[in-house]
Amino acid sequence: MRPSTQRAFLASILAATLGVAVSGCAPAVLGGAVIGSMVALDRRTSGSQLEDEGIELRSGSRIREQLGDRVHVNIASYNRQVLLTGEVPNDKDKQQVEQIVSRVDNVRTIVNELAVLGNTTFAQRSSDALVTGRVKAGLIDAKDLYAGAFKVVTERGVTSLMGRVSLREADRATDIARSTT
Repeated sequence: MRPSTQRAFLASILAATLGVAVSGCAPAVLGGAVIGSMVALDRRTSGSQLEDEGIELRSGSRIREQLGDRVHVNIASYNRQVLLTGEVPNDKDKQQVEQIVSRVDNVRTIVNELAVLGNTTFAQRSSDALVTGRVKAGLIDAKDLYAGAFKVVTERGVTSLMGRVSLREADRATDIARSTT
């Protein structure tokens, strides 16, 4: 191969490689922008948000390790306050889940709303997700509320709101959640 042909060949390989490398960065850049804006819209510090995420992940992992698939537990943490929702087969498991979560670092308080029931169906969980979405949309539509200040959880048709808000904001958000069907 002649040197000029060889250079052209190497240049085209380099361009193709850079094209692939740069295209791989686009999702990372966009993902970083989305995460960055989510952090900015929350009233908690980024450290507090990270701590809450860690509480949720560690709690879920420990519950799965010790209780497996016989329980359906959702963990929501906001400012180190943990809300447990879902279903467990008996009171012993309900207490065990709470004990597991209480041993996770940085957990301040636990609200145990676990029900002693069989696991909800896919249709029930889908309905709960739809209600959560509607409540979130109602909070976004409310011009007098900062929707990013709320975490919304719906389980078995019961919607819970968590957040760092004023009494007026809490009352207004509660009215929105109650009127959402």
